[in-house]
Amino acid sequence: MIDQSEVDNFQLLFENNTPLMDVRAPVEYSRGSFPGSFNAPLMADNERHLVGRNFKKNGQLSAIELGHQLVSGKIKKQRIDNWMNFINQNPSGVLYCFRGGLRSEIVQKWIFDYSGITYPRVKGGYKAMRHYLIEESSRITNSNNFIVIGGQTGCGKTLLLNKFRNNIDLEGLANHRGSAFGNNVSSQPTQIDFENSLAIELIQKQKNSLLLIEDEGNNIGTIYLPEGLKNRSLKSNIVVLKANLEKRVKLSLKTYVTDMLDNYCSVDRKNGFENYANYWKNSLLKIQKRLGGARYKELLKVLNNAIQKHQNLNDLSEYVPLIESLLVSYYDPMYNYQINKKKHRIIFQGCLLYTSPSPRDLSTSRMPSSA
Repeated sequence: MIDQSEVDNFQLLFENNTPLMDVRAPVEYSRGSFPGSFNAPLMADNERHLVGRNFKKNGQLSAIELGHQLVSGKIKKQRIDNWMNFINQNPSGVLYCFRGGLRSEIVQKWIFDYSGITYPRVKGGYKAMRHYLIEESSRITNSNNFIVIGGQTGCGKTLLLNKFRNNIDLEGLANHRGSAFGNNVSSQPTQIDFENSLAIELIQKQKNSLLLIEDEGNNIGTIYLPEGLKNRSLKSNIVVLKANLEKRVKLSLKTYVTDMLDNYCSVDRKNGFENYANYWKNSLLKIQKRLGGARYKELLKVLNNAIQKHQNLNDLSEYVPLIESLLVSYYDPMYNYQINKKKHRIIFQGCLLYTSPSPRDLSTSRMPSSA
């Protein structure tokens, strides 16, 4: 348990997944936060706005006085109760504001006055922790060795990646599978939230001799890979996972049809199928230009038939020719073009999904590209 009034060992905070209570206003929290942090603000957005405006006009003392007026009585009691609920559940946690200054000091004092508990605050607050994560992400990226997992769409790269403890699941952190059909039911994190989560993953796994990542482009949905990691991946060895078309279609059917419908229905059972159907139509629309008008219309007709048969008869068979066509005619040519430019970095090719090599095997094995 951390018992200092002020904490500045950021490495331990993130290595130990220390519970974090963020006392910034909700609007600040929404712009960027840390995974698992709990927003328990000292001031609501409108209160913060009024205090900030007063500060610019009348100075700090006047702004502080207004803040105490706005957060008093029942409102103050509600805020303290909220903090105490978090503290009771997370006695080893810490609190922070933006710079580790007045707001966190006030919260810390009110908590002590109410309960006698000295709950530690983070020195430098969110800004200092964010700066630390940026620096550590760059350092670890430059100093650690990486293996890149590549392979055609549907071959099971993510399944293979998640067999290892030393993986960095970029698509998981970005909440997106990295293609036109990659959206999930829930929205993607902000760029800052992604970078924070990535840095913490790197900190927690940096002691591994190798870190495994999936072969990605410059962006995953709306998320852009940090420049350092992108450059590092371009210089790292590649393991290419192979699977026959039948297995790729089967896995794609599970991922993009069965699992996706389950996810939509778990969020909104009444409109789940309609939302799922729109996901497929919107995803296909994204690649209309690349497909060409005639090909797009042809595949849209196949999709509509598949959706109708799925909804009315719970029959998924019509998806099979659609998925097979997308894999062979759309995704494979793009992949083959990209991997051909990286073939000098390939150290292993094979059906690794079922053999699950060790990280040492992945770093030392060398097989011909025709394997």
